[in-house]
Amino acid sequence: MLGGNAAFEVCGEASDGREAVELAGKLKPDVVVIDINMPVLNGVDAARQIIAALPRVEVLFLTSNESEKVARQALLAGARGYVVKTDAARDLIAAVESVSAHRPYFTSSVSDLVLAGFLNQERGTPRGAKIAGADLTQREREVLQLIAEGRSNKEVANTLGIGLKTVETHRANVMAKLDLHSVADLVRYAIRNGIIVA
Repeated sequence: MLGGNAAFEVCGEASDGREAVELAGKLKPDVVVIDINMPVLNGVDAARQIIAALPRVEVLFLTSNESEKVARQALLAGARGYVVKTDAARDLIAAVESVSAHRPYFTSSVSDLVLAGFLNQERGTPRGAKIAGADLTQREREVLQLIAEGRSNKEVANTLGIGLKTVETHRANVMAKLDLHSVADLVRYAIRNGIIVA
């Protein structure tokens, strides 16, 4: 849809979150359109890294995930827009135009979810309550995702370009911080929190 629109130039496409971060750094686009569910590095963590490296880049999520919790994580990562794939034919062009002008854009279903979640949180959540996993570092989140995707410690080390002992240390830190005791617990946590898709 975007490639066929004369107002836009699609300057690159990535097959996973890590590649999206690398391409954004090289190409420095005005807008990055990204999915939540991406292999190697999920879209929320990729967005965080892109925005940290390129603060002027706007991030728009185009995803099938309609979870209020995941939409909130996308906003906290710095996304300017969120479009559900079922609404893409109607909303994608307007969303890209809006975020490229530094204005937010959310499909109506997501706006309703986020507003309802905010109101429920204000009514029922104590002030100062933390988001699950908020204490994890970026590297710990990356290790968590890769392990939850079924990668061995050695594969995680190769993917991230770090040592095996470093992976083991990050894995132990993740398990301690989240009070998890097995790889199965890590996988369940990753699925429940939208880090990977079952």
